[in-house]
Amino acid sequence: MLRVGLTGGIGSGKSTVAAAMASFGAVVVDADAVARSVLEPGTPALAAVAERFGPGLVDAHGVLDRAALGRVVFGDPAALRDLEAITHPAIWERTAALMAAVPEGSVVVHDMPLLVEKRMAGEYHLVVVVGASEAERRRRLVEDRGMPEADARARIAAQADDDARRAAADVWLDNDGPRGALDGAVRRLWHARVEPFAENLAAGARSRLPALVLSPPDPTWPAQAGRLLARVRHAVGDAAMTLDHIGSTAVPGLLAKDVVDLQVGVRSLAEADAPAFVAAMAAMGFPRPAGDWADHGKDGRPWPKRFHGSADPGRVVHVHVREVGSPGWRFALLFRDWLRSEPAERDAYARVKTELAARMPRLDAYVEAKEPWFDAAYDRARAWAEATGWAPPPAP
Repeated sequence: MLRVGLTGGIGSGKSTVAAAMASFGAVVVDADAVARSVLEPGTPALAAVAERFGPGLVDAHGVLDRAALGRVVFGDPAALRDLEAITHPAIWERTAALMAAVPEGSVVVHDMPLLVEKRMAGEYHLVVVVGASEAERRRRLVEDRGMPEADARARIAAQADDDARRAAADVWLDNDGPRGALDGAVRRLWHARVEPFAENLAAGARSRLPALVLSPPDPTWPAQAGRLLARVRHAVGDAAMTLDHIGSTAVPGLLAKDVVDLQVGVRSLAEADAPAFVAAMAAMGFPRPAGDWADHGKDGRPWPKRFHGSADPGRVVHVHVREVGSPGWRFALLFRDWLRSEPAERDAYARVKTELAARMPRLDAYVEAKEPWFDAAYDRARAWAEATGWAPPPAP
């Protein structure tokens, strides 16, 4: 089951996107609707709210005056914490039950307004953020919903800002245009990414680059890696002793194949081979392809590892699982930090990449042709480490 987290600020048009995805076959779990359902008449949560905030918030028919409750907790952090302590357990229980009922192979869209504020991005395979300018959102709230402007400003100010939302977004859907302008963007997203992602997830298939192409440095690569690492952490928990962004996309200013390389440090490869580890990674969208994997050891011996790809057709990922402290684990971090600190070496590596890519369009031939440069670079990187006192960060 592919889990899509959908969020956006109030008035952004998030509900419009949810409805469009539902029309394509997604099962939508609406967090606001769930939150309302746990405070329906006769529910234990409503009784607890009345006890904490006063029976005057509930009318003779047992219906909660939601607007009055909002006025009580808005702007009062202590009251809001008390309300959340009552409602959140019931909300998560109900949400889990709804998601568990979704058939395998489906796409579930969790329409979650506070996804960013609650730091939940790592729980989804894909996070889609609907964005619109503050002025446009305020206009919609006032003109379309009849909200007083002061209330609209206060509601917007109480939510995460666009910088925080962009940091969490795998996909940003701009919705500053007129009604209907989103339709094409949502349709393209569904057919080009969401639908094939769900198919790959069900089949345990990984995405690949269609051809060897070197891309200019992308300043968003580190943020993308951060989101992916959060998903790995969510999948395997403390089995991952270390989580790092490695490879060329981790070096600012270095052109690279548009592949994000991640390193997961484990206590032993036996733990990485445990069925629970492999299954958890696959369920989170990181399947393990068949085959034996090892790096070309710079000390004359192979450096074993385990390898996982990404089922997301919109983001090719290579996940290298290595034992903490092993030569391969150490060299991946050393090579990254050396290139970050030595612009001349970074630029020399870029020239080698460009030259080889021009002569060798096949990816496997290109990778093999780089090995002599790596062998020589290994000695230079080790000399730099000795001269600077470099050491990998200690694993917990």
